[in-house]
Parts: sequence; structure tokens; C-alpha cells
Amino acid sequence: MKPIQLFDTASSTYTYVAFDPVTRDAIIIDPVDTQLERDLQVLREHRLKLVWALETHAHADHITSAGQLAELAGAKTAAPAGCGISTASVQLNDGDTLAFGNEQVRALHTPGHTAGSMCFVWRDQVFTGDTLLINGCGRTDFQSGSAEAMYHSLTQVLFKLPDATTVWPGHDYQGKTRSTIGQEKASNARVAGKTQEEFVAIMAALHLPPPKRIDEAVPANLQSGLRHDAHLSNSLRVQPADGYAGDVSGVLAWEWVQSGEAVLVDVRSDAERAWVGFVPDAPAVAWKQWPGMASNPNFDAELQAAVPAGKKVVLLCRSGVRSIAAAKRATELGLQAYNILEGFEGDPDSNAQRGHQGGWRFHGLPWRQG
Repeated sequence: MKPIQLFDTASSTYTYVAFDPVTRDAIIIDPVDTQLERDLQVLREHRLKLVWALETHAHADHITSAGQLAELAGAKTAAPAGCGISTASVQLNDGDTLAFGNEQVRALHTPGHTAGSMCFVWRDQVFTGDTLLINGCGRTDFQSGSAEAMYHSLTQVLFKLPDATTVWPGHDYQGKTRSTIGQEKASNARVAGKTQEEFVAIMAALHLPPPKRIDEAVPANLQSGLRHDAHLSNSLRVQPADGYAGDVSGVLAWEWVQSGEAVLVDVRSDAERAWVGFVPDAPAVAWKQWPGMASNPNFDAELQAAVPAGKKVVLLCRSGVRSIAAAKRATELGLQAYNILEGFEGDPDSNAQRGHQGGWRFHGLPWRQG
């Protein structure tokens, strides 16, 4: 069984969708933000439920859509622990596995391109990100890269896989789609038959220009590609916003709810609440629903029914993307609406803290797991 291989022309990035043919549970690896609609359509066409959105590393040449896909499809995000992607739901270490249906992928820590880079093994196939490319490898001259670490990852980790293992790279610039471990061991121009010293010299002589989007992409990808540009401290009360009353921290929102000044409304999809958990006593008024993530035609009526006259409404989703849209619509309906900054994936000091059982607590309010 092969994964679905998708390509982004602007960044020459391959995105992969693998799935269990029985349960239709799926994972997506290295998605690109500009291809969000394409990827959602692929999930719809193949009748797939997205369980995991994975990153091989924090990319420098494109912005990920992992956070948005998690928002829209009710999945969880996962990333290498060494990459500093703090918003990922799961921080992966070497040898960790993630299940989707009856299938699973296994993480291999393969530093070199970045210190935290990982590859993912699935069945007799490996998704190699920017570590092993077809007849090449990822660069090692920035973002905690190391040619010595790359040489070890190639020769002592990936090349220890069976020769017949299919290689699915993170990028290709000549239209090639796949290779095998055996082919790369025998003929990869940068590493095949080379000593570590020779490999390090080859990498040092590349003199590549920096990726065009590095200054934009890396900070965004450290936040799963989501909006994380407006952190509120506990002392900052309300940040003005365009189209609705304002952005508030989770701390302030919960103060309002406890005092009876506001109603907390959860605009996540039913699929997310079933997968991740739900907030007790918070009305659930989905902004969009899976499958298809179509707009909820009953949103207006359900929201108006949930908010008593004269009360504010504070809107919550996973990251603050849908709650912003919902706050704007609520304002159009005549409500005094506020967005909770960054949702449950925000700053633990202002929005949420880890619960003792590994769940989340929204400023002291425990989630009940679904």
C-alpha cells in the first residue's frame, strides 16, 4: 500500500497522506498552508478521518498547515521534541509510535538538517523529510544543522533500514517522486561511499542562499502555522480587535464567566470534542462541522439561544482561528463578542495548564475527556 503523495510547486514540498484502508483513519505529513483546501478535499474524496498532522521538522521554506488541519479535521498535531514546536499536542522522541486505526508510524530521530529532525517509518516505507532526498540530502548550514550529525543519521540510522524500504522525500527539485534505501546507499551523490570527512567537505562547499521565506516561516512553524502573535499577560485586560469587541486572555475570560458577566461558548467541531474532550457547562456551538467542514447552518440561532440578553460572549476554539471568525459573526448578530486568544494551544500561563492526568485545564476548569 502506498501513501497519497501531494506536491507544492512553490516550495517543491511533498506532503503525504497515509491511512488505514479498513478504518479510514489517516495521518498527514508536512502539509503546506497554501494547499489547505487541496488537502481537505483529498480527505473528503477518500472518506478519511484525519487523526494526526505530523511534522518532520520546523520548516524554513514554507508555512505548515498542521494547526489549521487539526482545527478543521479534529486531529492532533505531533512534532519532534527537539524542534521546539511548542504548540504540537505530542512531542515525539526517537522510537515513539503513533497509531491510526490498525496502522502505526515509528519516529526515527535523524538530526543533521536541524537538531530535532525526524523521519517516519510506515510498513516498508520511510518518510524522510529533509534528511534523505533522492540523490541528495538536506542542507546542514543553518537552523541547528550539523553535517556530522547528518552523516550519522544517513549512514547509521536510515541506511540500516532494509534496502527494499521505499524512500518518500520531503522535497524534490527534478520531478522525482521516490527511491529506495538500497538505491540511495549505492548511488547517492553526497553520501554513498563517502567518509564522514568527505561528506562534511561536500556540505561545506555548497554555499546555498538562505531560503526566501525563512524569516517568516520558521517563527510561524514553531507555532504549528497558527496565529500566535498577540500574547496577553495576565495584567493586560482587553486587546482591541477589528470586527469584534476584542481579544482576551483565558484568565480574564474565565473571570468574566465565574462572575456571571459572560458566557463561554465552545465553537470547536463535534469531532474535536469527541476526540480531545469538552468543557463542562460551556455551550457547544460549532462554527464548522466535519465531515467536509461545512459551515454550521444553525450557528446564528444556536449562538443567540446560548447567550442571555445583556451578557458578553467569549468564544473558544483550539487556537483562536475559528473563534475570531465566530466573534465577528456574533458581533454582526448584535452580541458583545470576544475571542479567547490562542484557545487551548495558547500560553500555559495565560490560557491553560497541563492537568495531572495529561489532559488540559482551562484556567482551573478541567476538561472532561471524550
